[in-house]
Amino acid sequence: MPADVVPAQALQAMQALYAAMPPVAALQLRIAGFDGDALRLEAPLAAHVNDKGCAFGGSLASLMTLAGWGLVTLRLQQSGFAAEVYVADTQLHYRAPLFADLQASARLAEPDAWTGVLERLRERGRASVRIAACVTLPDGGIAAECEARFVAVASGYDRA
Repeated sequence: MPADVVPAQALQAMQALYAAMPPVAALQLRIAGFDGDALRLEAPLAAHVNDKGCAFGGSLASLMTLAGWGLVTLRLQQSGFAAEVYVADTQLHYRAPLFADLQASARLAEPDAWTGVLERLRERGRASVRIAACVTLPDGGIAAECEARFVAVASGYDRA
C-alpha cells in the first residue's frame, strides 16, 4: 500500500488505542491527520493549561511522544509488521509558551533510514528509529520540539 493511502480504519484503530490508555485519554487528543510521512495530533488547551494560562510543558512532551509512537506504529502496520513500539530516549527543547490548542506533528528524523529499520526488524526482531516532533504556535513558530528514539520489537521476540 502506498504511504499516502491510509485506510480510515487504521486511523480509527489508532485513535481507539490512544483512548484505551487512561493517562492518554485524559489528554483529550485526537488524530488530526496522517499522510504516510507525518502524524498530526491535536488537543484542547483547556485540558492542558498551567498556572500561567499557557500549555503545560509535560503536556507538550506527552503529545510529541505520542505522535512519534503513533507514527512508528502506523508505519510498521503499513509495512506489514506486527511489533510493539517503545520510546527509548528523548531530547526535548521548549522554545515559547503556547496560549492556544496544542498541535503536534512527528516525522522520521531521517526519512531514508526507514528501509534499514525494516531490514533490522526482519533480521534481528528489533530495530530503532529516530523521530523529529514539534508543537507549533498559531503563527507557525515552534513552542517545543524533540528528537526521540523509538524501538520496535517484532511480535514473538524477547523484549529484553
